[in-house]
Amino acid sequence: MSTDLAGLIDAVELIDHHCHGVVHENPPRAVFEDLMTESPWPAPPGTSGWDSQVGMAIRRRCAPVLDLSPDRSPEDYLARRAQLGAAEVNRRLLGSARLHTLLLDTGYRGDDILDVPAMAEVSGASTHEIVRLEAVAEQVAATLSSGTDYPDAYRAALARATRDAVGLKSIVAYRDGLDFDPARPSDDEVADAAAAWLDEIARTGRIRIADPVLLRFGIWCGVEEALPLQFHVGYGDADVDLARCNPLLMTAWLKATREAGTSVMLLHCYPYHREAGYLAQVYPHVYCDVGLAINYTGARSAAVIAESLELTPFHKALFSTDTFGLPELYYVGSVLFRQGLTETLSDWVDRGHASVPDAVRIAELIGNANARRVYGLA
Repeated sequence: MSTDLAGLIDAVELIDHHCHGVVHENPPRAVFEDLMTESPWPAPPGTSGWDSQVGMAIRRRCAPVLDLSPDRSPEDYLARRAQLGAAEVNRRLLGSARLHTLLLDTGYRGDDILDVPAMAEVSGASTHEIVRLEAVAEQVAATLSSGTDYPDAYRAALARATRDAVGLKSIVAYRDGLDFDPARPSDDEVADAAAAWLDEIARTGRIRIADPVLLRFGIWCGVEEALPLQFHVGYGDADVDLARCNPLLMTAWLKATREAGTSVMLLHCYPYHREAGYLAQVYPHVYCDVGLAINYTGARSAAVIAESLELTPFHKALFSTDTFGLPELYYVGSVLFRQGLTETLSDWVDRGHASVPDAVRIAELIGNANARRVYGLA
């Protein structure tokens, strides 16, 4: 590996184009381990979530930032974390991640994590909002008594929510699946579906959008906003049916939106990152990343990064961490991404597939230039 190339890639600015806030209090061990995994359930008795790629990566990478040796136990790590306090841990790890810009999805558990201004302050990064389509729908439903009012109310609420936002996100993968009907629903269909949803809310007291008609109505409204539209794809928590999270299932919808003027951002994608790369190569408005897969594959993340670049055009790949809650995930994600991209590009240079200037340009595109272009960032 060329030392010069490693240094050049290490200096590349990173724009995290999909992430969330971090917790503002020091979590106890059970909560920390919950935030460290995509599973909603604790590890079996006598075992620990630390015994995983992400757990090993946190100990090895983050411990030195907190003035510990990387071979210390999880108990020692958490004790040191508590000693420093959440504010100092957040400051150290986010600062050490050296992220230039954060694009923050604010639609999930907003009361538990730092918001856009607070994340900008603690990270030192320029921070912008990504609006979640389904969160807007749930906010609208809480104010309505008639399904007839829903189509216009949703469009108006989305327009307000996106005034200062740089992008949108859908979690249709969680609520229905990526094999959703690609057709745009009529307002009459939407009004009928909304009426049934409002009745359900009145019966159960729970506001959670899951109706397929309302979900795709939100997606098509998002297209009309002409902002980059992110989709969760592939690996996620137990709410997803992973078999229905293959981005190839969106092919008909991608064909229908090719000339709509909206960039489609496929997030995470693992284990479908090769499929996502194909879509990014074939469709001019499709982009992809490997997001949270970098953290969760840990020591094998370089292989995932290399696989994701087999078909993906270099002007279509982006960087993200999908961090939620733990600042450790920002730090580990950025460190493993830089290391994995350096290993991949150095291998290409060493084997004569690319020059050093080629490699640096590719790193700049993926690290920041593609995000600047697509999201319209200064």
